[in-house]
Amino acid sequence: MKILAGEPRPLGATFDGQGTNFALFSAHATAVELCLYDPAGKREIERLTLPERTHDIWHGYVPEVHPGTCYGYRVHGPFDPHAGHRFNPHKLLLDPYAPRLAGRFSWHDAHFAYPRDDSAQDLAYDRRDNAPWVPKAVVCERSDPCRETLTPLVPWRKAVIYETHVRGFTLRHPEVPEALRGTFAGLSQPAVIRYLKALGITSVELLPVHAFIDEYHLYEKGLSNYWGYNTLSFFAPHPAYLSGNGIHEFRTMVDRFHQAGLEVILDVVFNHSCEGNHLGPTLSFRGIDNFSYYQLLPSDRRFYVNDTGCGNTLNIRHPRVMQLVTDSLRYWAGTMGVDGFRFDLATVLGRTEQGFDSAATFFQVLSQDPLLSSCKLIAEPWDVGPGGYQLGRFPANWSEWNDRYRDTVRRYWRGDSGQLPELARRLHGSGDIFEHAGRRPRASINFVTSHDGFTLRDLVTYNRRHNEANGEDNNDGHRENHSDNQGVEGPSEDLAVEALRRRLQRNFLATLAVSQGVPMLLAGDERGRSQQGNNNAYCQDNELNWMNWDDSERDAAELVAFTRKLLDLRRQFSVLQAFEYRHRPNAPLDDGIQWLNGDGRLMRDEHWHEHRNQLLGYLLTEKPDDETGESRCLLVIFNAAREENSFTLPAIATPGWRLVVDTADPDALHGAEAPCLPAPVTVILAACSLQILTNCTVDDSPGMVPPSP
Repeated sequence: MKILAGEPRPLGATFDGQGTNFALFSAHATAVELCLYDPAGKREIERLTLPERTHDIWHGYVPEVHPGTCYGYRVHGPFDPHAGHRFNPHKLLLDPYAPRLAGRFSWHDAHFAYPRDDSAQDLAYDRRDNAPWVPKAVVCERSDPCRETLTPLVPWRKAVIYETHVRGFTLRHPEVPEALRGTFAGLSQPAVIRYLKALGITSVELLPVHAFIDEYHLYEKGLSNYWGYNTLSFFAPHPAYLSGNGIHEFRTMVDRFHQAGLEVILDVVFNHSCEGNHLGPTLSFRGIDNFSYYQLLPSDRRFYVNDTGCGNTLNIRHPRVMQLVTDSLRYWAGTMGVDGFRFDLATVLGRTEQGFDSAATFFQVLSQDPLLSSCKLIAEPWDVGPGGYQLGRFPANWSEWNDRYRDTVRRYWRGDSGQLPELARRLHGSGDIFEHAGRRPRASINFVTSHDGFTLRDLVTYNRRHNEANGEDNNDGHRENHSDNQGVEGPSEDLAVEALRRRLQRNFLATLAVSQGVPMLLAGDERGRSQQGNNNAYCQDNELNWMNWDDSERDAAELVAFTRKLLDLRRQFSVLQAFEYRHRPNAPLDDGIQWLNGDGRLMRDEHWHEHRNQLLGYLLTEKPDDETGESRCLLVIFNAAREENSFTLPAIATPGWRLVVDTADPDALHGAEAPCLPAPVTVILAACSLQILTNCTVDDSPGMVPPSP
């Protein structure tokens, strides 16, 4: 084959209808070889040197190369780890811009650019060829963006996020064809979409779908990376999630979700790559231009800055690395159609030489981009680097995972003393954290559980982590989970213990549903899914993580119905969909929030300092209707005490109050079937329970019951 000069743009492999242009960035290489393979990616059929270099982009055009051709690169340059260079042309490297992969990755010592048995470790030079054990990039048809701007399918104030896993969610689903289980095609099956819609979900957040590999230490233990936070390619969908219909299977899934009114949000990992620390494999960036792609220690560039805790940190400040990340985001939003992104360890993306900065270049690049600025952008606002905890400090158009919400709600329902002031702040949308910068309640992504940590069922079942199956002597995972096992560690045959656990699960779900901000549920929590106390199940690709769809389990069916009821309530009441923070606690009832004590009166300063008090009323009032002049009220009464408590319903709802939810008695009459209680009237809350009431309408008055004596 002959190779022509070609063009330096766009990066990657671009088919123009006649041939393919190849372009690869490397500032420190001395030569780049293009290796072409047969369609199976097994046999090398040609090796060509890219003939041109323009502004550190190596490029060439091959007329005979068409879609379906597999390829990789061998990059020549200095091997000098102390200077930050680790070039080794014996290693076949993956194109960072590859949208599709052929073949599967398998571990072999040839992946390492140094002899594994050499006493000098990574300072030595290894000449073994790793090509048989790495996936190859595939030339694809050009895919033009489907959109250049985005109108959100779901307004932030109405969003309900559901965090789930492509494989685990469908692998045991009885209505998903067996051949499609664990894939994008399986996730977009009608039965799955019906379930999500019926539950009340608006936005599905998928754990990483970018192609990833297992870490070497997991391979040695016979385990695998289930979560996927070990990215190999930022453009290619994970091959195991494809059922055989190519990368467009992902786009088909997105289209089906959109047709049902559901958004798709991707969990993306742009803070590190799968190549690990200085002893890791050479698969792509490390062999293309280690000095440019990674942050290296200035004192000895043999070693990597490890602000991620994963061995390396991508050098987002380099313009070509910044371009790689933003090009990837535009591809997934513009070509594949996704609606937003959750950024893993997002502090890395805003860290400058002076520390974290909400005006960092990455944030500015996204804010001026017509497409990306209109996506839902969610930060995990921490990493393990210096100044890594940055909750509340991201730009105005970002939302953030709010771990302060998570921990406060857990502590409150565990029965910790002195939690009322903090609980009120979290119910209010954490304005104390976000509003100072002019941000809205949507900035707070409220969650009680996520993929990382206990499930909701385990939160009320275990006091300690049980991660022995991970092979790290139970030393991994969070030590402090703010959990409570109700007196028995693990499953119990005590009916009273199990009843209390079910009630507490309902308490958590109800608290999440009535909080200002954006609720996020962990998939399976609405079914009581357990990981048997494992709070770091990243390496468990088994029943521990897979969703159990057995609807014959009464507890699961009841909890699903209860969750649907809560999310339907959230949809019905605009006061639970706050666009801005409400601040008039002592003003007349008009679109405000009021905090009430057990007497049904406004909380005074001294009440907030009653550390033993665990009873709180949370009253939300909507603006009066323009035609009727009537206001709808929602009263939520929290009782975390281990004994029952009384609460006087205030005489502000005309003609009275009607029970909507009682977590202690989910089968009690509620809604239109419940009697209308005239106020003031005293109600009794069971220990560790929550009640939600709404004001009756005038038409309800015939069904009123007399007040309690």
